[in-house]
Amino acid sequence: MAFEFLDTVIFENVTIWSLVVSAIILAVGVIVARIVRMIFYRKFSHKMEEATAKNLGKAIYFGIIIITLLAVTTSQGIDLAGIVVAGGFLGIVIGFAAQSVVSNLISGIFLIIEKPLKQGENIELPNDNILGKVLEITTFSTRIQKFDGTVIRVPNSTIFTSILRSFSLSPVRRTEFDVGIAYKEDIDKAISIIKQAIQERLPYALREPEPAIWVTALADNSVNLRVLIWHPRDDLGEIFPVGYKIIKQALDKEGIEIPFPQRVVWKGEES
Repeated sequence: MAFEFLDTVIFENVTIWSLVVSAIILAVGVIVARIVRMIFYRKFSHKMEEATAKNLGKAIYFGIIIITLLAVTTSQGIDLAGIVVAGGFLGIVIGFAAQSVVSNLISGIFLIIEKPLKQGENIELPNDNILGKVLEITTFSTRIQKFDGTVIRVPNSTIFTSILRSFSLSPVRRTEFDVGIAYKEDIDKAISIIKQAIQERLPYALREPEPAIWVTALADNSVNLRVLIWHPRDDLGEIFPVGYKIIKQALDKEGIEIPFPQRVVWKGEES
């Protein structure tokens, strides 16, 4: 019954000439949409981020298409009241089925407006165990390349509602190293040796803020030190892979012992 009703409403006054006029209006609308989108890309996209410009371009294009379709129905005298009523029931059904799609769409819009992350930025979603580089932010999802080379597609609603850790908003980063020295060693001397090694052999380590070293625990076999080194955010590869090596070599050179775990077993007297 619903389809028969729609057929009556839509096709009651449709003629060959009206179909031709509608096709012309639609074709003009598509052409105008493409021209406006092209002008937008040439005049304004260079002032925006690539992902934002791309999504706005899509919104402009499809917005003009929708306006054109409305103009076609209005020019042909089609009564939309019946379509709205019949479509309302269909919209309810589709709405329940497309909740996640709408959620991702709205989240994508807010991501574009708020800009908590950018294309090319390294991010982490701790709750979802996702760590990698943002490749593309689209209307419904975001593509992230993990550091193992694989690419994953994350729904925008997940990113928008999750805890987000950014590695690119600050120009500097801090790398931490944990080192243990023997109880017999002089703590102040060990700290001085480590700082000197950092200054002489790690050119990417910042002088301000300067490296910080303090005792974190009196452990079973060692006095544990934590070494904090600040460096430019993009130079992690120049600090972390060689940090432990440089610290150990400096302590070895000065005779500072780095103990290994030991266990003492006492054997009772035999009866």
